[in-house]
Amino acid sequence: MALFPSFVVLVVLCSFLLSVDASDGDTDLIYKGCVEQCEKSGCVGDRCFQHYKFSSDGKPIDGPWYMHEPLYLEWKQWDCRTDCRYHCMLAREEERTKLGETPVKYHGKWPFRRIYGIQEPVAVALSALNLAMQFHGWVSFFILVYYKLPLRPDKKAYYEYTGLWHIYGILSMNAWLWSAVFHSRAVDLTEKLNYSSAVALLGFSLILAILRAFNVRDEATRVMVSAPLVAFVTTHIMYLNFYELNYGLNMKVSMLMAVVQLLIWAIWAGVSSHPARWKLWTVVVGGVVAMILETYDFPPYMGYVDAHAVWNAANIPLTFLWWSYIRDDAEFRTSALLKKVK
Repeated sequence: MALFPSFVVLVVLCSFLLSVDASDGDTDLIYKGCVEQCEKSGCVGDRCFQHYKFSSDGKPIDGPWYMHEPLYLEWKQWDCRTDCRYHCMLAREEERTKLGETPVKYHGKWPFRRIYGIQEPVAVALSALNLAMQFHGWVSFFILVYYKLPLRPDKKAYYEYTGLWHIYGILSMNAWLWSAVFHSRAVDLTEKLNYSSAVALLGFSLILAILRAFNVRDEATRVMVSAPLVAFVTTHIMYLNFYELNYGLNMKVSMLMAVVQLLIWAIWAGVSSHPARWKLWTVVVGGVVAMILETYDFPPYMGYVDAHAVWNAANIPLTFLWWSYIRDDAEFRTSALLKKVK
């Protein structure tokens, strides 16, 4: 019965996340007028851009070749339009602050301040820290399984889920890598890579939750369980990349996979006698709390820290505890299998 409130919270959370609010900033007449004027003159107030006569693909409309942006900036695709929108947004937000008004979203995003061309610097830094935590957890698991725990005569690990956790570690690091790149600069390619990596990780995590919770060890059974989910996730990723990047559909699919695996781990932690089940409970509860915090969706503090950045920060200790549970599980299963062998 203790799982029911958590399930209700997650259902409410899903409903909240699926609602999409229109952006007020890009319909603001002062902002729109600023952008139109900037695209004609290349200036916002006293600030002018040397590359304002270049198109979005980097080809010169007018002016010599040395007016191009440096190569280390060109990859971010900061063209005239995006620069105009950014600086007009900052100018408009300064005006709103003086009038005592709260920040609003522009083109679906809060008004973040760049640092060295990075769109959301705090989110990028926290994504990089999560990537480092995943790498640390994966390496510590690898060392434990192959160098600290006994091995079979064929030098393979006793722990039956070793290979699956290796794949999980690689997918996790890949997801956080593209999260950092996406928050650095949100363009079509980085957006698709970010969403595709996240969906792949969620899909594999669901498979792993089913296999571990139901103690599926036979290879044939694993393939039968995994094949439909792999086909579904692959189809969804191809749909997002080659047909339509449907945000609403992707949110529904992602939340469904997240809720199902969360319930699987929670129920398993409640009925099993695993010595590290308290860590599993902590990760489940912590994950729900972190997701609830993200739903507040408040404007970025000082232009840098928003709800998503807080969610990224909350994932850092949860990742450490999660890999600690995985290592405990490897020790627990290895000990049980060695007792059977003896």
